[in-house]
Amino acid sequence: MPLTDHDWFTEVCDEAGSAFSLRITKKLYTERTRYQTIEVFETSHFGNLLTLDGFVMLSARDNFIYHEMMTHPALYTHPNPKRVLVIGGGDCGCLREVLRHSGVVSAELVELDERVTRISERFFPELCAANDDPRAGLQFTDGVAWVERSEAGAYDVIIVDSTDPIGQAARLFQAPFYASCRRALGDAGVLVVQSESPLIHAELIQAIRAEMAAAGFQQVSTLHFPQCTYPSGWWSATLAGGPGAHTDFREAAAREQSFATRYYNADIHRAALAQPSFMQDRKPQ
Repeated sequence: MPLTDHDWFTEVCDEAGSAFSLRITKKLYTERTRYQTIEVFETSHFGNLLTLDGFVMLSARDNFIYHEMMTHPALYTHPNPKRVLVIGGGDCGCLREVLRHSGVVSAELVELDERVTRISERFFPELCAANDDPRAGLQFTDGVAWVERSEAGAYDVIIVDSTDPIGQAARLFQAPFYASCRRALGDAGVLVVQSESPLIHAELIQAIRAEMAAAGFQQVSTLHFPQCTYPSGWWSATLAGGPGAHTDFREAAAREQSFATRYYNADIHRAALAQPSFMQDRKPQ
């Protein structure tokens, strides 16, 4: 049977007056968990598609950009990252990228909804390839509480791979959480959070930077990268460091990395730090 207009997954972005659609060939899975509705679709051109509560989380075709930019810039900014914490990121793509760094001795993933991980293991096994790495630890609990209970200086890098700031995830965009991260990182630690679309959410990015500064982070920068399956196709990650954090990244190490990446490289990292003119006046308050 030919495809019809109903054979599309569409995510509407009301605040931008826009929508993004992918042609689907089959619904592979749906489950209502304690926290959200998880769905997996087979698409005609983007491979498998994972959605939560009707919002695109990732596609097999383009997730590598997001996962590489959420991890490698932060790890190359820290002088010697050994202990890494990933908050959220239940699809395990960020965990996989972190563990490409041979110097990392432990990487803990703290995901609220275990079903995201189990479903990803089934439908996105390539993202979960490092789950059995002896350096990896998977914890299925509240990430905010986990960081609050962490010892001071427990981590070198904290990666917040969260959904949009809605519901439970809203706590991951606020100063109290950032203050807990600041304590858990120590002075040389690096925090990175996904910070939405600069085109649509510039005020949110400004607020994130201000909240980070209020929490005690003295160095804040925002990275830009394309992500075609997210609203506007333009996404960002915001990095923050304490007074002992490096102001730049280990460019020579990035150029000589021992593992392959599909998007990230030292030139991309350098370019991603450049700010468009309309963002240049949006400094932490």
